[in-house]
Formats: sequence, C-alpha cells, structure tokens
Amino acid sequence: MEITILGIESSCDDTSAAVIRDGRLLSNVIASQAVHAQYGGVIPELASRAHGQNIVPVVDAALKEAGVTPSEIDGIAVTRGPGLLGSLLVGVSFAKGFSLAQDTPLMEVNHLQGHVLAHFVTRPGEEEAPKPKFPFLCLLVSGGNSQIVLVRDYLDMEIIGTTIDDAAGEAFDKCAKVMGLPYPGGPLIDRLARSEGADPHAFKFAKPSVPGFDYSFSGLKTSFLYFLRDRVADDPEFIERHKADLCASLQATIVDILMNKLVRAAKQYDITEIAVAGGVSANSGLREAIEAAGERYGWTTYIPPISLTTDNAAMIAITGYYKYLREEFADLSLAPAARAAEM
Repeated sequence: MEITILGIESSCDDTSAAVIRDGRLLSNVIASQAVHAQYGGVIPELASRAHGQNIVPVVDAALKEAGVTPSEIDGIAVTRGPGLLGSLLVGVSFAKGFSLAQDTPLMEVNHLQGHVLAHFVTRPGEEEAPKPKFPFLCLLVSGGNSQIVLVRDYLDMEIIGTTIDDAAGEAFDKCAKVMGLPYPGGPLIDRLARSEGADPHAFKFAKPSVPGFDYSFSGLKTSFLYFLRDRVADDPEFIERHKADLCASLQATIVDILMNKLVRAAKQYDITEIAVAGGVSANSGLREAIEAAGERYGWTTYIPPISLTTDNAAMIAITGYYKYLREEFADLSLAPAARAAEM
C-alpha cells in the first residue's frame, strides 16, 4: 500500500509544504520572506505573521502540484523544533488542525534530523541515485547549527560534535555584515570567493582550538572584525579593494575548520560513508572540499541538491514517512519547542 505524507516546515522564515509518496517527492513548495533583508536578520514577529499568511496557500499549492486531495494524505509531519517559537507555532497549529479534520496520524519532526534525512528523498528522475549506507557521518551545517552526526539508522542518530557558540552560517553572515554586505551574507561571500582572481590564501584568520569534535566560530568572527578594524584605520578603502580576497580567505578558513573535525571523526569511527547537509552545504567551497576529501581518504560522499539544503518541507515529510512506518505518532497536545531535544 502506498503511503502519502504531507510535510510542514515553518521553523524560521520559510513557509514550506511538501508531499512525499513512499519516499518519492511529488511536490515541495517554499514561500520565502524578503522583508528581513532590510533589517540584516530574521525578525521573529514578522516571520510568524508571514507564516500565518502563507501557510494555507502554500499547502494548497503543494497538494495541487502533487495531484492529491487532503483525504488522500495518510499522515502529516511537522517541524516541532528547534526554531523560532512563533514561527513553529503556526506550522504545528496547522498540522494539528489538519490531523484532526482529516483523522490522519500526526508526526513531530526534529528539524535537524530532517536535514540529515533529506538525503533519502527521491526526486523525479533520480530513482537510481545512491543513498547513504548506515552507519554514516553527516556534517550538518546551517545558520544556527554546526554538528557532526553519527547516523546508525533513519531514526537513530547521535551528535558527536556540535558548536559551543556561533555556527558556521552565523560566522558567514556576521562577517559579511562587517564588510557591509547585505543579508543573507553567506551566499554573497560564496559568490565573491569564486570571482576571478580571488585568493583564498591572501589573509590568515584565527582558528579555534577546541577539544573533541566540537566547533567554535566566535574567535574567528572576532579575529576577522579586529583584522578589518586595523586595516581600515590605515586604509579606509581596504575592504572595497580587497573584498574578493577577504571573502575567499574567510570561506577557506571556515571550510578548513569544518573539514578538520570531520576528517578526524571519520578516522576515529572508521566510517567512509560521509554526507553533508544544511543550508551551508550549498556553499561551493565546502562541497568541493567534501569531494576532494572523498578522493583523498576513500570516502563515498553524499552532497544534497541545492533545493534540499535550505529549510524545506521535503526533509520533514521524509522523516515523517519513517516515523509513520514505525507508528511513532504524536497526539494533539503537541507543542512547539524552540530548543528541540536530542535527535
């Protein structure tokens, strides 16, 4: 019997709904919010209001694109957390209402677990695309998280390394802001770093010394800020004249920090199945570094398509699909959690 899952994602500033049938993606609709760019970051109150306006038309569009009716949905999966509480509340409330109205099971999803399981979404025309084999390591990097996850099974994951302060995505965005780049700064840094003549070795920035597999990016951010402060004091046009080199050097430093711990973890756990996920996995420098490390260390690497790197409901739906198979259902007392429990 085919199992059709509707996924709902509203953890930050993207309202998304997706339909998956037996792991195959039928639709994945995302409504983004441009209003935050003028403030240099996501404003929680504005985000939750926009989710309230977007949720019904986004779900309607996802159902129509998938060619299914609400009565054909076997279960609905929703992001419970982590994320912005007001934003999560919109998605969870909608999902609970849908579950009650359609008498369908409700599955709560950890947003970070969804990023990892995005690798198991089968997109149209990619039925034969390889999927990670268990156990594998996943480098999960996004705006708020930098983690190394040991994945033993679809719903059996252990975080073996995490950030103790800023995440990689935050480092990109905050350093971009110091250079006067608009929000979100990560994609702009990536683009400038790839521009002709950009030298990733032009400047050196501080790298943290953190034990184990944990990450830290606050020192890098401070190092970058003080470096620019001193250089601009001598040359007010320094940033503008060296912007491409600054971006390339910053990106190379962040990627090196991420890869150093990942390589060590792969060696210690003797795992050669390596995946990357999360919004920062769209970064070209990181994707190239993963592929290069795969060739050097004999890894089998898995890099998600760009459409599945950012927040999207397809990853929530696929996680809900595996929960449905195991009958891990939530009840209508489900409440959003800004800080979700461990995977």
